[in-house]
Amino acid sequence: MKRFDGVRVVVTGAADGIGRATAIKFAAEGASVLAIDINAAGLSETAAIQSGIKTLLADVTGIEAAEQICAAAARELGGIDVLVNNAGISHRAPIETHTDADWQRVLDVNLHAVFRITRRAIPLLKASGCGRIINIGSVMSQLSSAGMGAYTVSKHAIAGLTKTLALELGVYGVTANYIQPGAIVTGISRDVFAADEGFRKFWTEKAALKRLGQPEDIANAIAFLASDEAAFITGHGLLVDGGALQSP
Repeated sequence: MKRFDGVRVVVTGAADGIGRATAIKFAAEGASVLAIDINAAGLSETAAIQSGIKTLLADVTGIEAAEQICAAAARELGGIDVLVNNAGISHRAPIETHTDADWQRVLDVNLHAVFRITRRAIPLLKASGCGRIINIGSVMSQLSSAGMGAYTVSKHAIAGLTKTLALELGVYGVTANYIQPGAIVTGISRDVFAADEGFRKFWTEKAALKRLGQPEDIANAIAFLASDEAAFITGHGLLVDGGALQSP
């Protein structure tokens, strides 16, 4: 038997990067996966890589998105055992010049969608008997960076939301944890790393392992938190940063 045989997994932001690697990881280990994204072509590519992945084209910030996603999970998978809230965006601007629209968009994708989808999924996760919520935070869940105000606020908030979920849902056997990725080569960062050698070198050298992270590094950590081995871990923010935060 494979580790996740019979497990039903929902992954948002699954058209590329961490979401794609996560959907593929779970499906390869036996899970039934519902992969969600606004990028139709990317979703199709994800599903073509690994059998066992169903897709749903949806904007996670849409007013009906949470209901749409959970209805599809109930219909296509029969429920939800693992919810991976991965969809995320970034925007760089000083607070002084940050527009309301850009601020709101970052919070809508990175925080509000996570809240709404998780809230709607809670009854399904309770019914699972072994529910897992895994949110994607960041090293910016505990740090900050000039020009990254909205992103930093959203990722700090993910930490607080996850800890509250852990307290509220533990009695039902549902765990809630968040991953804190470091410098990972994804759709958000790929072009920046390619265009700015200094930026790439900074994060490579800052990591104790002297390399940038790959989406599979995060997918492996997500799979651990979803596994039976992590059944007594909840309310935790797991750093997956190659040791970057240990560097002065």
